[in-house]
Amino acid sequence: MATAYGPDTRDPQRQGSGPGDHLAKKHVLPAVLRAPFEARAWREFVYLMLSLPISIVLFVFAVTMTSVGAGLLITFLGIPVLAAGLTMCRGFGVLERARARGLLKLDVADPAPVRGRTGGPMSWMGAVLKSGVSWRHLLYTLLHFPWAVFAFGVSLTLWSWGWAAFTYPLWHWVFPAYTGVDGVQLYGDANHRVYLDSSVELALTSAFGLVFVLVTPWIMRGLTSVDRLMVAGLLGPSRLATRVTELESDRGVVVDTAAADLRRIERDLHDGAQARLVALAMDLGLAKEKLTADPEAAAKMVDEAHGEVKVALQELRDLARGIHPAVLTDRGLDAALSAIASRCTVPVTVEVDLSARPAQAIEGIAYFTVSELLQNVSKHARATRASVDVWRSADRLMLQVCDNGRGGADLTSGSGLAGLTERLDAVDGILVVESPVGGPTKVTAELPWRG
Repeated sequence: MATAYGPDTRDPQRQGSGPGDHLAKKHVLPAVLRAPFEARAWREFVYLMLSLPISIVLFVFAVTMTSVGAGLLITFLGIPVLAAGLTMCRGFGVLERARARGLLKLDVADPAPVRGRTGGPMSWMGAVLKSGVSWRHLLYTLLHFPWAVFAFGVSLTLWSWGWAAFTYPLWHWVFPAYTGVDGVQLYGDANHRVYLDSSVELALTSAFGLVFVLVTPWIMRGLTSVDRLMVAGLLGPSRLATRVTELESDRGVVVDTAAADLRRIERDLHDGAQARLVALAMDLGLAKEKLTADPEAAAKMVDEAHGEVKVALQELRDLARGIHPAVLTDRGLDAALSAIASRCTVPVTVEVDLSARPAQAIEGIAYFTVSELLQNVSKHARATRASVDVWRSADRLMLQVCDNGRGGADLTSGSGLAGLTERLDAVDGILVVESPVGGPTKVTAELPWRG
């Protein structure tokens, strides 16, 4: 679908309108030249340097406590020793998560604390020994040590040697003079000596060091990526626990959303159709009383009541359409979204490219999302045209609503977009808003194809 918002409205990644893209345009030097001087490279270097001494302490402690505890398992003393050792490993995990958060900018959530069933020491020790998180912390202390030794040696050697060779022309004079020539002996013996003393040799040494300086940050980035995986995989909460927490949160959002929808329906019925029907009943009662005394007035009142009935029916239709319209059930998203677009206050083009229908619940959420977004366009955007595009990407349903209005839409708390974000998040959906001040606005929603 051709629109005024770029060559391909279906792929928000191609537009380059995010804040990171604007920041990237400000850099004159390419990333390979900036990397050695950026804070990230130095943070990662500090992280790798600290990893070795910390991992030595963790490894020695873990091996000692595990060996002592396993050796004492023949007696009861082995259980509290193992439990204490695992607890200390969990404490070290707090340190490692904080270090990764500060130096690697890796935010790993803390795992759930250990709680015994009865609260007593025996219950607590049993909970510690049964906890998979505790054993994963112990595994981290054992695996991280050999990796820290390797990463420390590689990063320190490359980083120090690269900078030393790169800056060699600045400090080569510190070496003593040999046979009247300043320089450093590169290789040779008593009869054959080679010194880095000429301008060409100094320049080549510096250039060779520059190559290492430029390459080393990317090597350290690869090394720290392994640390990121180890910290996230072994020191964070388990995937099952994380998923359970997400599902509990999503369940709360769904319950709150359903309750809000019920309150809205009740309010609309009470303030709209119900009040109109009460007034209609009163008008018909008055018309009945005047039917014999003043037939003309009664007929006029019946005619007015007939108009009220039509309005009440329209309000009921609108209310039912907002819940789950019949056209959506019978004909799918294409027809339902076209019906929404026809009621919008600005011209809207709709394109639905679906070879099959998604799950019924997902279809309803997609309909509600587009309906809310078009209402925002009508009420707040001050736009002259809008577009709706729906397509499938692998196992995801993609929606995109664009308008040429004033922009400035955001996901701040309490806004309608924030409510949409929560509704989509409850079904593992995503809402992305690109709305610079002055427009245009592009809202992209991503939903699972099957709920």
